[in-house]
Amino acid sequence: MRPLPSAHPGTPPLTSAPAYLWWVARRQGRLVLGGAAVGVVAAVSQAAMPFLLGRLVDTGLSDGLSRSLLVGCLLLLAVGLVQVVANVVGHRLEVENWLRAAFRTSQLVGHHVSRTGDAVTAELPTGEVVATVASDSLRVGEVFFVAARFIGGVVAYVMVAFLLLNSSVTLGVAVLVGLPAVAAVLALLVRPLQRRQSVQREAAGRLTTLGADTVSGLRILRGIGGEEVFTARYREQSQAVRRAGVRVAHTQSLLDAMQTLLPGLFLAAVVWFGARLAITGEITPGQLVTFYGYAAFLTEPLTAATQAVQVMTRALVGVKKILRVLRVPVTGGDPENLPSDEGVRGSTASAGADLVDITSGLVLHAGRVTALVSADPDETARIATRVGLLGREHLQDAPRVTLGGVPLDELGLAEVRRRIVVAESTPQLFTGVLRDELDVRDHARGEVLMRALATADAGDVLDSLPDGLDGLVAEKGRSFSGGQRQRVALARALLTEPEVLVLVEPTSAVDAHTEARIAQRLAQARSGRTTVIVSASPLVLDRVDDVVLVADGVVQGRGTHRELLDGDARVAALYRAVVSRTGPQTSNGAPATGTVIPRPATPFTHEHHREEDPREAAHR
Repeated sequence: MRPLPSAHPGTPPLTSAPAYLWWVARRQGRLVLGGAAVGVVAAVSQAAMPFLLGRLVDTGLSDGLSRSLLVGCLLLLAVGLVQVVANVVGHRLEVENWLRAAFRTSQLVGHHVSRTGDAVTAELPTGEVVATVASDSLRVGEVFFVAARFIGGVVAYVMVAFLLLNSSVTLGVAVLVGLPAVAAVLALLVRPLQRRQSVQREAAGRLTTLGADTVSGLRILRGIGGEEVFTARYREQSQAVRRAGVRVAHTQSLLDAMQTLLPGLFLAAVVWFGARLAITGEITPGQLVTFYGYAAFLTEPLTAATQAVQVMTRALVGVKKILRVLRVPVTGGDPENLPSDEGVRGSTASAGADLVDITSGLVLHAGRVTALVSADPDETARIATRVGLLGREHLQDAPRVTLGGVPLDELGLAEVRRRIVVAESTPQLFTGVLRDELDVRDHARGEVLMRALATADAGDVLDSLPDGLDGLVAEKGRSFSGGQRQRVALARALLTEPEVLVLVEPTSAVDAHTEARIAQRLAQARSGRTTVIVSASPLVLDRVDDVVLVADGVVQGRGTHRELLDGDARVAALYRAVVSRTGPQTSNGAPATGTVIPRPATPFTHEHHREEDPREAAHR
């Protein structure tokens, strides 16, 4: 068995659920065909058993203990061994088919979600996305688990049909017509089952979303005393899921009962009718045994067909949910317009090139540390995400941003991601070892990691973990303070060592003393490499090479912190109006460096204020 997961899951069609399932089948075509071939061998060998057994009965009754009877017994034994081996190998292939289809789907969802940025959360609830991996991908795998058994059953059914009609037309027609009639009755229960499964799936997705939202905001809920309200909501939705599950179970249990009752009644009718034919001499006793065996055997294809319909029904419901996730636009461009492979398409941009945002007139000179300042923090944050192709409007924005004169839509997406890294203001941390959490590109050694942590002034993070760099980070970094999470994220961004690093409010959650240290170390660490810092803090602005003032989406002025304060009167007034929000003014109207007061909260800042976190105070 080849290792799982596969290196690259592929690019599926997003047109319909059947098209997706057919694509998965083609991706593992050899495995599916192998499973189907073994399934046919197993079913045919099982179907041959009643035929051989009937012949042995007639031979024994007519010839007694003879050589032909012995040969027939040996042949029956050989067919039984073939059936055993085929069943063992077939089950192994069924499980591998199941696992590969399920893992491929899980990979697709995981890879796609990681490339959609915030777009997926804007389009779909978190619980919906989680359910596609936890539940729906397994439904896809089930299709390929039952496929071989279903194909084998169909082939064996056709073979038995010819044998039955050759022995007795009357009884053969009765068997071949009766079983499809039973299947048709059972099929009537499938549609209501599908509807109830869809309702139950929707309710379960909402429950997962509610649970994820509640856990994420548990600290806030405790602060405002809202735990009981959200507990009641979760309990109510949980009961809705239970009621939907009970309705599904009612239909499923009725279907299971009919699967046992109807074939059993049909089998009894075949035996009664065959016995009458045997009494009148129309068929031999051996043929009666054969017909009984066939009737019993044909319930297997019937069960396999019914199971396949149920599995396919669940899978179609699940794949529709999966396609909703996969249809969320990829952040950075449509794969057809912005390829995800390494390299470029027709153009190259040399290293150390200027990054230009044509829309705003912003020019980020290579090798310079530049700060973006605006009265509207959302405005500069939008520019920052635009130059890194992280915004929702990436398709129309990409041609308006150039690197070394080359539009970003002419660069491969992987190339853009390699050369330009944007660290947003709200850090996302994952469960895992701190060393792995920091070194996302898997190239940094211990001393490099320590330098990055020192630049981000995150030494206290190491102290808070018993095992240091090998310590375990809790889910979403909940064991860290807001400032610690932000500083870990800053160290992580520094360790990517990109050609262009864009930092959005990297110090919004730390106190003034910590911010001053970070600003000084950051300017030193990124000296000679293109760096953009979105910040209006004088502590940061006084340390960078250039400050760019943006208003109404357009660059209004450029220079050092001091030059903007003392330069053109209009630009200086605009600039003072912005930076004075983060620092009190001196007698000449300039902000007093080193003093920070609360700044307005924006959707792009992690904390709502600049008040010192108790753990930050302890660190200081």
